[in-house]
Amino acid sequence: MPEITYREALNQALQEEMERDSTVFLLGEDVGLYGGSFKVTDGLLAGFGSERVIDTPIAEGSVVGMAVGAAMVGLRPVVELMTVNFALLAMDQIVNHAAKIRYMFGGKAKVPMVIRAPGGGGQQLAAQHSQSLEAYFLHCPGLKVVCPGFPADAKGLLKAAIRDDDPVIFLEHEALYGSKGEVPEGKYTTPLGKAKILKEGKDISIVSFSRMAVLGLKAAQELSKQRIDAEVIDLRSLNPLDIKAMISSIKKTGRAVVVEEGWKTGGVGGELVSLIMENGFDYLDAPVRRVSGQDVPMPYAKNLEKLAIPQLDDIINTVKETMNK
Repeated sequence: MPEITYREALNQALQEEMERDSTVFLLGEDVGLYGGSFKVTDGLLAGFGSERVIDTPIAEGSVVGMAVGAAMVGLRPVVELMTVNFALLAMDQIVNHAAKIRYMFGGKAKVPMVIRAPGGGGQQLAAQHSQSLEAYFLHCPGLKVVCPGFPADAKGLLKAAIRDDDPVIFLEHEALYGSKGEVPEGKYTTPLGKAKILKEGKDISIVSFSRMAVLGLKAAQELSKQRIDAEVIDLRSLNPLDIKAMISSIKKTGRAVVVEEGWKTGGVGGELVSLIMENGFDYLDAPVRRVSGQDVPMPYAKNLEKLAIPQLDDIINTVKETMNK
């Protein structure tokens, strides 16, 4: 399989879906002439024209609202927000409209739209541009939340999200755009709600998603040198969530560490730990541990930013501590 970047995989997914379905169109700030703030939509304006690749004003509420209306009348819009932090300006449209219309209309209207949003820290973009807001969206019924960590999944999951009849928040970590990985040739989709075992193991389960799945895999590889055989689960999507995969792994290993980049208080990790306790308590040999971002606004200084975001050693040390319980 050829190796391509995460960015190129997303671009392929958009191109293939636009070729396959004429109702798919793109809109967002700088998605056309500039090719997207992270160059994910590069070349698509030339290929599909300005009626299907639409540069919008800096007005996130209006952009998402337009996409909701377009989806209700049969189109499949893909919104690019320049950064997930700007989704806060569109939360009324996301939470009160996109997420609820299908339910409130008794299923007679559906909202098949995708909101792509770069996020995460580690790029020295400071407090207002480095947030991981997946917990906000996970909290809202009616939204599907997808967080790919690897290029092959980025492509397959985005294609599945575009074909889905519900609104999907598609979260892309900014630090992953240049990462490379093998991507299958030919057209394929990756089902939403299906976790992936990145590495099998028997001693402890590392449960994570997005960039933390990448770090989790690296941690497991380092731990293997210390005779700790960790299993690594990439959830890939948070809603729908593959609870069965988590519990099946914990039945085998008896221990778990949940890793997320977002804030610890009220975060995704706390929800995952609760689900593990509710569904897998009898199989645990030690308390479930969490590794997460610090409950602080993201610092700009590089040394402080590293302290605010989980690092490889944080995962390794937490796994080792859990093994000693």
